[in-house]
Amino acid sequence: MTKKRYSSDLTDQEWEILEPFIPEARTGGHPRTTDIREVVNGILYRLKNGCSWENLPRDFPPYKTVFHYYREWTLDGTIEQIHDKLRRQVRIKAGRTETPSACIIDSQSVKTTEKGGTVAMTQVKR
Repeated sequence: MTKKRYSSDLTDQEWEILEPFIPEARTGGHPRTTDIREVVNGILYRLKNGCSWENLPRDFPPYKTVFHYYREWTLDGTIEQIHDKLRRQVRIKAGRTETPSACIIDSQSVKTTEKGGTVAMTQVKR
């Protein structure tokens, strides 16, 4: 039986780019038996479709396994490192500097109270 393909699955070319960023299996203990590419595909499926972990299609590794890797990579900074490295590569390929030199914040992005600032958050002293 062949696995169903989803629009969120990585192409072979995308996997070649992403694979070097994925941490190697830990030494000692039980060897990794899960297809790590399918774990990444499961994470991408969930992010794209917004389903709960329990509702991942059965074509992916067990949802607890996919969640385990997602949580581990989130906590150890792997996902952020992948994002940063890929963003830099995309910017360079587009002929831009590695990091943005400016940002824009509008009034809809930053909400304040009517009084604003720390004054609105401090308690009244009596």
